Amino acid sequence: MAAPSLSSALNTLSSLSLPTSSRFSLLPPPPHKLSLLSKPLHHAALVSVPKSKPSDDIDTSFFDSVNPNADIVFTPPEAPEGFVPPPSFDDGLLETDEEIASAYEELYGPAYSGVSVLGNDVFVMDSKVKKDTGFGSGAKKEKVRDGFEERVVQVRRVTKVVKGGKQLRFRAVVVVGDKKGQVGVGVGKAKEVIAAVQKSAVNARRNIVKVPMTKYSTFPHRSDGDYGAAKVMLRPASPGTGVIAGGSVRIVLEMAGVENALGKQIGSNNALNNARATVVAVQKMKQFREVAEERGIPMEELWK
Repeated sequence: MAAPSLSSALNTLSSLSLPTSSRFSLLPPPPHKLSLLSKPLHHAALVSVPKSKPSDDIDTSFFDSVNPNADIVFTPPEAPEGFVPPPSFDDGLLETDEEIASAYEELYGPAYSGVSVLGNDVFVMDSKVKKDTGFGSGAKKEKVRDGFEERVVQVRRVTKVVKGGKQLRFRAVVVVGDKKGQVGVGVGKAKEVIAAVQKSAVNARRNIVKVPMTKYSTFPHRSDGDYGAAKVMLRPASPGTGVIAGGSVRIVLEMAGVENALGKQIGSNNALNNARATVVAVQKMKQFREVAEERGIPMEELWK
């Protein structure tokens, strides 16, 4: 008997009433699924995990007995055994002057006090301290902080005639004082106003005089002074009078710290000469104790 052909065998196989799953089970699996079948399947992969939903069964019974408006008393925990509290800030040692100076130097640099504590260069100035002036090309000098205040009395243009023509300059009269009994008058000339004021301020600091005053900030006695054609008359005044004077006399008395005085200009109206005449009149004054020492008597005898 002859062997059946391939086509007849396929027809016979298809005529069989096999379920669909059985038909596919006879076929080999595709090559890309062989690797998955060779690996063991994890148990978690077979269990379907439901999506997480916001749970409404949270226990909030603790907040039912709490009053939000009530004052809650804080009870700190007890300190463990052998605990030693740290010392108070006020009980520590005070910083020395060297430590304070070094701290300031770290913050502001060695130019803050002018003395280097940490060994830095004293002449190293911060860029913020250096300021350029708007007049000319030179650098502006730093203002001297020695306790004296400056007041410009007068600025004039003066002309000097030379062989090539006329040279225009500025003359400034400045009065400096600490308002505690020290005052000085200075004059300076320069090609610029600022330079003239600086030179006159330096000249005024070189001519500081002491003004004798009583406890009522007035003069101990009368005095008159003259300089050139200018004459100045100074008189003491009672408390509350104020400084009754004009021109450069008033500026000199205010910078000296005199609060109650009378002043009068007699003769010339020159500001520089009147300021210097005021200084001359002040230098003639003496305190009561100085007069008593010269006479060799107690101060009470002066008013008898």
